[in-house]
Amino acid sequence: MRSAHPAARSGPRGGRGSPGRPRPAAGRRQRRPRLAVAAAAALAVLVAADGCGSSGSGSATTGAPVAGGTLTFATDTEPGCLDPGYDPLDVTALIDRNIVDSLVYQAPGGSLHPWLAQRWTVSPDGRTYTFTLRPGVRFQDGTPLSAAAVKATLDHAVAPATKSLYAAGLLRTYTGSDVLDARTVAVRLSRPDATILRALSTPYLGIQSPRSLAGPEPALCLHPVGTGPFSFVSWAKTQRLTLRKNPDYRWGPAVAGALAGPAHLDGITVEFIAEDASRIGALTSGQVDVVADVPPVSARAARGADYRLLSAQAPGGVYALYLNTSRGPLADERVRRALAQGVDLTALVRSVYFGQYARSWSVLSPTTADYDPKLTGTWPYDPALAGRLLDQAGWTGRDAQGYRTRNGQRLTIFWPYPSQYLREQRDVLGQGIQAGAKKIGIDIRFVGQDAGTFSREVSSRTADIVSVSTERADPDVLRLLFGSAETYSRGGYNVFGLNDPALDRWLNEAAAVNDPAVRVRDYADAQAYISQHALAVPVYVPTFLLGAASRVHGLTFDAEGAPDLARAWLDT
Repeated sequence: MRSAHPAARSGPRGGRGSPGRPRPAAGRRQRRPRLAVAAAAALAVLVAADGCGSSGSGSATTGAPVAGGTLTFATDTEPGCLDPGYDPLDVTALIDRNIVDSLVYQAPGGSLHPWLAQRWTVSPDGRTYTFTLRPGVRFQDGTPLSAAAVKATLDHAVAPATKSLYAAGLLRTYTGSDVLDARTVAVRLSRPDATILRALSTPYLGIQSPRSLAGPEPALCLHPVGTGPFSFVSWAKTQRLTLRKNPDYRWGPAVAGALAGPAHLDGITVEFIAEDASRIGALTSGQVDVVADVPPVSARAARGADYRLLSAQAPGGVYALYLNTSRGPLADERVRRALAQGVDLTALVRSVYFGQYARSWSVLSPTTADYDPKLTGTWPYDPALAGRLLDQAGWTGRDAQGYRTRNGQRLTIFWPYPSQYLREQRDVLGQGIQAGAKKIGIDIRFVGQDAGTFSREVSSRTADIVSVSTERADPDVLRLLFGSAETYSRGGYNVFGLNDPALDRWLNEAAAVNDPAVRVRDYADAQAYISQHALAVPVYVPTFLLGAASRVHGLTFDAEGAPDLARAWLDT
């Protein structure tokens, strides 16, 4: 699943991450905190906690749905808090998606549709979105859906007391809401923001009961109340969480493939099983119906007559090496390009991930709107070219270990990662990149660190490489990663403070305009520019691998790559 950080639902895995969910070179997913130190700490988590996929290569759907039964879903990560306005973890979004509905529905593929909002209008200046709510909707505590509930939910997400680790980042342009009448709410923005509807479609901004929001914070963490197809029942920490069907549910989005009425299942049980082998064993022994985060090496074990393997590539920023262009060897574009093309990434990704994850050519995932497929193959493995580039950059000497030198100094690149958050064999991948770089004479110091030390390296920009993936179903994730206003000190993911006027022009325009043609053009220009100047080295597309028993049907992935459990049904 995914993870988090400030301006992106970006985040590492372990939680859903995303306004982008980044994942640096390590462990589970999470999302984003606010200021410099918090953001650096979040990156450590997000490095560890990345995201899942969307738009999968498989789905468990056959025959006519059967009502009844409880689906047992095993995941490797447990939420810290179930308040979607606070917690950035992917697993929190996975659970809360069943409990809370959103104003807007984003279908797999990216199209936007009414949900709790029956319709909406946008002011001529693009700074006010007025939503008319669907009638007849009730929260699971009996409270009617109202404009006041929408205002309370959004205000809660951005309130300093909430200390939101992700949802507040999705509302960076939000200045407040006006209740115009019981079913009409006007959402005010500080500037035109073409990303706001996608942000409002996420479970992190799912509408919560105003009665529950008015209660104590511990209650919000332990017992969320929404309008969704399932309601919260119980949570035995470190063991399992239980949901039951909301029999009154009638207000799902009227879109093909979405759940419009009551769920088929009677309930959902989420089991927390951290160890991979134990989780796979629970599936193959019949103790659980579905397991999340199947390791690529175990993919075959989760595929067979009694099981199927479902996969979905995560939208957003792929797992990439973000390069420090402000200092050190990588300030020279020739050295950056040499690193990008001097290591055989295609062979390395295939070897480490057993063909389950795809090699990346753009920093944007193929399942993200406005991804540019024309970048495929544009910077192939070419060690001879890498050698010529390093020669041109003046790194013509060699020391006793075979590393290149210039003026007696070895060509050394520092790449730290938070070892406690390591996941997806990113240590093995990093070692492979390190070995490949050595062949062209680059000494990569690939160093595991505790989260505190890693955060300091990121905050001080003393690292040469930070590796992360950032999950978000919106190409605006590029602005969060490369925009000059999105530095860590401001809660963004631009870890090395890149300040490039050309990129800013494309990314800021794309975030503000609603013209699809302009957005496609701007995002294509940005992706090409990032590649041409080797501002980052895309490595692989984070992919959600789900193991499901053959008796599970109707299981698909949502627009952000999370498993959609609400439509599932079981052979009973």
